[in-house]
Formats: sequence, C-alpha cells, structure tokens
Amino acid sequence: MTAHSKITRRTAIGAGVASLATVSGLAQAQGTGPIRIGGTLALTGPLSATAQIHKVVGEIYIEQANKRGGWLGRPLQWVLLDDQSKPDVARTLYEQLVTADKVDLLMGPYATPGILSAMGVAQRYGKVLVHHTLGIPALAKYENSFPAWSLGTDPGNSVPASVFDALAAGPKPPKTVAVVTSKFPPIQFMSAGAREAIKKRGLTEVLFLEWDFGNRDFGPIANRVKDAKPDFVWVGAIGLEGNMLLDAMKKIDYVPPQHFYLYPAPGPLVTLPEAKNALSVTIFEEHAPFTNAPGAAEFIRIYRERAKAANFPDISVEVQAAASYTAWQILEAGVVATKSLDDKAIGAWLKANRVDTIQGRLRFDGTGQYGDDLMRVKQVQDGKWSVVWPKSHAAPGATLKTN
Repeated sequence: MTAHSKITRRTAIGAGVASLATVSGLAQAQGTGPIRIGGTLALTGPLSATAQIHKVVGEIYIEQANKRGGWLGRPLQWVLLDDQSKPDVARTLYEQLVTADKVDLLMGPYATPGILSAMGVAQRYGKVLVHHTLGIPALAKYENSFPAWSLGTDPGNSVPASVFDALAAGPKPPKTVAVVTSKFPPIQFMSAGAREAIKKRGLTEVLFLEWDFGNRDFGPIANRVKDAKPDFVWVGAIGLEGNMLLDAMKKIDYVPPQHFYLYPAPGPLVTLPEAKNALSVTIFEEHAPFTNAPGAAEFIRIYRERAKAANFPDISVEVQAAASYTAWQILEAGVVATKSLDDKAIGAWLKANRVDTIQGRLRFDGTGQYGDDLMRVKQVQDGKWSVVWPKSHAAPGATLKTN
C-alpha cells in the first residue's frame, strides 16, 4: 500500500463525519417546507435610518428568489427581528433564532457591534454567518463568517489611503486636516488609520476630537472645527451624525472647504444642501461601470420603487443597498453550490471559491475571510452620489470638486 492510499482510523472517522454532515444537509435541503433564514436589523434606535435600507433589500431578494423557485426547490422565509441598535439585544435574539425558532440559516445584522454579537452565537452553534457591514476584518475570528463589505483585509490603512489619494489628485490638495470622530468601534478604528495617513503624508493635523456614540449635541464640535480652519475635515460619522454636524456648522455660518463622512446614512446626507461636495466611500453607485454587473439593472429598478414607497429621502442604490444585496447573493451561492443547508459544507465551499455579485467576483481567503479592497471614493455632486476616485470607476465626467 502506498503512502497516498493509506487510510488512518482518524481519516476514516473524519470522512464518516463529513458524510453524515452531507447526508444531514441533503435531508434538510429535500424538505418540503420553506427554508427559514433568521436575522436581526436595527429597525429602531440610532442605526435605524440605515438598517431600513437593509430591510427593503432583504425583502426584495427573498421575493426575487421565490419567483425563481426558491433555493433547492423550496421557498424562502425571512424571520426578521428588531435588535434596537443594541449588540446585547442582537445576541439574545440570535440565540432565540437558533434555539427556539430553529431557523435553517442565518443572515447577519447591520453594523459591527451587532455583527460581532451575532458571530459569537453563530460560532457557538456552528452556523454560517454572512454579514454585510463589519468594518474591522481582524475582529472576524470565526472561520465560518463571510463579509459582503469589500474593504480588503487592512481597511485601517487602505481606506484612508484611497481618500487621501483622491484629495491629492484633486484641484486643492489639503495641507491641514481636522479629524472628528465617533467612538463607535469601526469608525474610531478607521479614523485612527486616517491620523496615521496624515502623518505619513506630511500633512498637519490641526484638530482631533471624539464623541460618544448617540451624541446629539454637535454645536461645540462645529465651533472647534471652524476655529481650527482646516483645509479638510475627516468626519468619522455613522448614521445621522454627519447630518447633525453639518446642521451645527450651518448655524455658525461655517462651510468646510473639503469634507469626508465615513459611514453616513447615505440618503439623508446626499439630500442635505449643506452636504454639497461631501465625500464618502462606496462599493457600488448607480452609474457605469457598476451598473454593468448582471442583475444590477433589475435590482435598481425594483429598489427604486420600494424606496419611493417607503419614503426614503434618496431612492438610489448605493453602498449600503449593494452590500446588503451582495450578502444574500453569497448565502445563495453557498446553498446552491453544495445543494445543502449544512453550515459546515456551505462554509467550506465559500472559503474555496469565488462568488459573482453585483460588486464583482468576491473571494474569502484573507484575514477574517475578507478578500479584495473594492472601496471607491464618491462625492455629492448635483444632489446625487458619484464616484470620483479612482478614475477607472468614476462616473462619466465626474471629477473631485471643492467648496
């Protein structure tokens, strides 16, 4: 017997366990009832303005999948609960989804703290967790968690680098920078990376301020920014914090020369007059080359209809909606490829393969299962978001502008 043909007792046992898992997964897949996918979103609380986008996208995806016959010949049912923007509530609800509701699969919540809570539960029960907005790859310790938020494996460096590269190529490269940021974990993490980028590029940091997540008094911060007279303001804001800061700036007649917002509620910010020429980051916007992706045109059409019916301030598909749609595409790819609802099999397949999404082909073999950095820099121009950097992905005719 050759070395290649030897089968040890451990190998045989492992193969038997894998076979049993496959049989179990096939048995689940061949059931007659709906495939139940459980998850939470921040339907209330400070993160709700953005989480509502993810709710609409999930509803669209479930509807589209069921029109195609569901997955594995079974219809889909989304069991969605409100985590109230609270990580501890998310943890309790994911426990409930797995143990009491006995859902077949999981879908992650919105925002890093809630995702980490859900990830702990998924790891405890061996469930795959696809998530769409975790901003710190190094915190994704569970090997069967998979991101749809394509910011690469080192966003603390790569995201600020993209922003400052865009500014350097613009009409007025800044020399002085003010950094004001929420202490919300991924925001604080990215803003720390921005401070390092400022040092490396020989720029001058003229102000650094932090606020607690949930803060609503931005008057003192606006005054400090105005007094610092920066060429560029890096705003580490999530949800409506950027809107509140801009409103406070308006009250003191201050307009920043150039300004960037990390993870704003995209609709409320783009429709705010004071957000003219504001910058942010994105993985998808409603213009070529992004709209060339298969399925993008249909998704945009349906999303616009639903967003209008929901009275969203902006009805266009952008970074949040695209990340959410991508998460569902990832989960479907794993189920269909393995012809199974077995979490172990789905996770193994995702780690070994690429998945076609509206962002492009994603891989899951880096830190925290992250792959390529697909983040681009966008700007509010003429009341809509347009990518301005890199030039290969810029909207037709769009270049960076200053106030």
